[in-house]
Amino acid sequence: MEKKIYIDGMFDADTAAKVQATVSAVSGVVKCVADPNKSQVFVEFDGDEGAINKAIESTGISILG
Repeated sequence: MEKKIYIDGMFDADTAAKVQATVSAVSGVVKCVADPNKSQVFVEFDGDEGAINKAIESTGISILG
C-alpha cells in the first residue's frame, strides 16, 4: 500500500531525515520519503498504518491527514 501523510512541523532537511529514518525502521515499511517542502511523508508499506503514525508523532511532528 502507498500513502501520502500530510504533516505539520517538519520545516528542514534535518527533521525530514529524522522522520524518514524513524518511519523506515517500522516493521513492514518498504519505502519512506519525507519532504519538508511539501509537508508530507510518502510511505510504501505492508502492515500497520497506526504504527507508522505513532512513529511520525514520536519525532514531535503532528499528522494533519
